[in-house]
Amino acid sequence: MTTQDDEVTLPDLAEADALPAQSAAEEAVELDEPRTAQDLEAVFDVPVNVSAVLGKTHMEVSNLLKLGRGTVVELDRKVGEAIDIYVNDRLVARGEVVVVDDRLGVTMTEIVKGGVN
Repeated sequence: MTTQDDEVTLPDLAEADALPAQSAAEEAVELDEPRTAQDLEAVFDVPVNVSAVLGKTHMEVSNLLKLGRGTVVELDRKVGEAIDIYVNDRLVARGEVVVVDDRLGVTMTEIVKGGVN
C-alpha cells in the first residue's frame, strides 16, 4: 500500500542545468547550423587507405600464371568511363584519371552517398 509520504521527487527536465552538457557538434546539428571542418578536427590525423579502381576482371589461376611483361589484361570498363574511388574499402566517389606533372591522379566527379561496397 502506498502513502503520500512515499512519493519521489523527480528533477525538472526543462531546467538546462539538469541536462548533460552537449558538444559543439551536437549543438550545431540540433540547431541546424552548417558543420565546419573544425567539427572533424579530432580525426584529421587518422590515416586512411585510398584506392582508385580502373576496372576489374576475373580469370583462372592458370591464365594468371601465364601473364608476363607486356601482357594486356582486359578490364570491365570502357575508355572514358568513370573510375571508382574507395576509402578504406568503401566506395565514396567516382572520378576520372588525370595527368599531373607526369604522374597519374584522380579528379572526383561524383560523390557516392551511402557508401555502397
